[in-house]
Amino acid sequence: MADPYFSPATFRFLADLAANNNRTWFAANRARYEDVLRQPFLRLVGDMQQPLARISEHFLADPRPQGGSLFRIHRDTRYAHDKSPYKTWGAARFMHRRRREIQAPAFYLHVQPGASFVGAGLWHPESATLKNIRGFLADNPAAWKKATRGKAFRERFEFWGESLKRPPHGFDPQHELIDDLKRKDFAAGRSFADSLACSAELLPFAVEHYRRLAPMVDYLCAAVELEF
Repeated sequence: MADPYFSPATFRFLADLAANNNRTWFAANRARYEDVLRQPFLRLVGDMQQPLARISEHFLADPRPQGGSLFRIHRDTRYAHDKSPYKTWGAARFMHRRRREIQAPAFYLHVQPGASFVGAGLWHPESATLKNIRGFLADNPAAWKKATRGKAFRERFEFWGESLKRPPHGFDPQHELIDDLKRKDFAAGRSFADSLACSAELLPFAVEHYRRLAPMVDYLCAAVELEF
């Protein structure tokens, strides 16, 4: 079995960064960032390529250091009240090949002290995309229920994100999927312990959960007219 990607040193670095979120501290600790977070995460992304391709050839694990699957550590603070310059977590998203043409669902992996998780779906879809998903849900309830209401899904995953308080305009309040039609986000996943992130089980754990989330992602792709 492959060596672990992360270690307790990864989580110590992230905890220290949360307590010292400034450019001076980060510059002095950049070597730690590279050694315990960025380079191990890039290796994980590279190792994800083949297993992800077996789930869907249309989703990419891109290990390029810039512009690939790995999120930058720098925060965009232009419009934020919080001006902290760095993210206190590491994450990668595995995007659809046509993501630049159409807003698409993704698979996601997040590493953070006490708050790591694996998931998939569409987070904060744009209004036109959201309208398409809701229309597709209203017209195709059976496939959504099959993808997200089975015992294996319910035992592993929870849905995240915001929902409307009232049914969206134009949709039947008595529709069998009304709770789903109210969603503003279509993302689901599960958390995992720091100890699992520091073990050789992380990659197979993520791959297995992506495989179980794949029917939901497939449905969302169909809703926005993308291949899966």
